[in-house]
Formats: sequence, C-alpha cells, structure tokens
Amino acid sequence: MRNVWTIARRELYAYFSSPIAYVTMAAFLAVMGLLFWLIIIYSRQAVMGYTLGSPWLFFVLILYAAVVTMRLLAEEQRSGTIELVLTAPVRDWEMIVGKYLSSLILFLTMLIISLYQPFILARLGNPDLGAAASGYLGLFLAGAALLAIGTLTSTLTRNQVVAAILGIAIGVALWLVEFVGSRSPGTFVGDFLTQLALFTHYPDFMDGIIDTQHVVYYLSLVAVSLFLATRVLETRRWR
Repeated sequence: MRNVWTIARRELYAYFSSPIAYVTMAAFLAVMGLLFWLIIIYSRQAVMGYTLGSPWLFFVLILYAAVVTMRLLAEEQRSGTIELVLTAPVRDWEMIVGKYLSSLILFLTMLIISLYQPFILARLGNPDLGAAASGYLGLFLAGAALLAIGTLTSTLTRNQVVAAILGIAIGVALWLVEFVGSRSPGTFVGDFLTQLALFTHYPDFMDGIIDTQHVVYYLSLVAVSLFLATRVLETRRWR
C-alpha cells in the first residue's frame, strides 16, 4: 500500500500545482451553490434533497469526473512517461488505485467544502440532517463510481480530450438507460436496465435510507472499472 499512497500524493501534487483542481472544484461548487440558493428561495424549505437530487447536479458530476480523471493515464501515455512507470517496481493495480485515489480525495475535499450548505439550513430551520448525511453519502458513492469509469477511459487512449468524451458518454449512457428501462416495466430487460442505471440507486439516499443493495452497486461499479483499467494497463506492458 505504500506505493499506492506515494502515487496518490504525487497525483494530488500535480492536481494542485495546476489549475485543474481549482477550476473544476470552483465550477462544481458554483453550480451546487447556485442550485442551493435557487431552491431555498423558491421552495422555502430547509431540505438538501432538492439540491442533491437535481438532474443539473448529476450532469455536472458526470462532467467533473471526466475532466478530473482524463489526464491520469492519458497524459502518461502522451508524454511517454508510461514506459518509465511500467518498468518501475510498482504493480499495475497499485498504479491504477493510486491515481484513482488521488481523484477520490480531491472529490471528497470538494464535498467537505460544500458542507456549509446544510449548516446554513440548520441556521434557517430544522432540516433532517440524517437525510442530508445519507444524501451526501449517495453523492460520494455516485461520484466515486464515475471517477473509476474516468480512470478506465484514461487508460484507453493517450488523448485527454478523447478520454474525457468517453467518460462523459459512459456516464450519460448509464444515466439514460433508466429511461429506456422504464419503457418496459416488469420485463427482464426493463428491470435489468433500471437496476443498471447510475442514478436509480440514488433517491433512497436522499430519503435517509442507506440500502446495502445500492452501496454494493456503486462499489461494484468502482471495482469493475478499476479491474478493467488494470487489465488494459497490463496489455500495454506486454506491447
């Protein structure tokens, strides 16, 4: 695990020594803050569910994850440093997990900053802080899954823009299959697509319900994405 933390620290330094971390965090927090302000003004309700469950926030989350992860492996391949990395005494899974962990820490930092919103609600009214906490957990798990997908797409190409587009495409596809599945309710295909959808598992968190099924779904998506990313990296080692 020491190699994982070393790689994660290196990537975090790269994030904060460039505008990437600041711009992406500022953009996400600005959209989330705007949604929070508009919803409070028009709903007059001290709840976080409307903000955390906004489709606009889902879309921004997909964009954020793709932009943050697009350089993780793609930049290494473009600059040629991937060859040095592959000859270093570091396992492929350690490389993948370390880079993924750095993006996850960055995302968690951003969520912690946004906690001023439930604190404001607590000053204005009597919000259900338990539901807010579970909503944040759901947002973290959904973001973790999207960041893992972005890590995978970053291993598939040396072009950062292509990696970002692939990450966005997969994220949007996993979002839209819910609507496709809802067209065939009660059928095997319809139920499968509904359960496969990224944000189908999210509403219970906003209601204060932490269902093991939903947690397992997001963690499985992370595990599968990182596993596939490791396999892709291994194929590059033998080229």
